[in-house]
Amino acid sequence: MTVAYVLAKVEAGKDEEVLKEVKKISGVQYAVPTYGMFDLHVEASFDTMDELDQFVFEKIRRIHGIRETVTLVAFRGI
Repeated sequence: MTVAYVLAKVEAGKDEEVLKEVKKISGVQYAVPTYGMFDLHVEASFDTMDELDQFVFEKIRRIHGIRETVTLVAFRGI
C-alpha cells in the first residue's frame, strides 16, 4: 500500500469548497485545513503508484481553487 500526504495551497475564500471536494475522492483517509505555508493537509492511500498519480494529477490538481500542491510519499512505517 502507498500512503501519500498532499499539502495544498488554496485560493482565498475557497477553503471550505475545496475541502468538501477533496473529502469526496476515493482513497482520502482524512483532509484538514491548516495554518502556515499550506492551507490543506490530505492523507490518502492507494494500492499502486499509478493510483497515486491519478489522484494527484487527475483529481486533486483539477479541483477549482487549488493553486499548488506538494506530495510526500511515505516509504515505510514505524
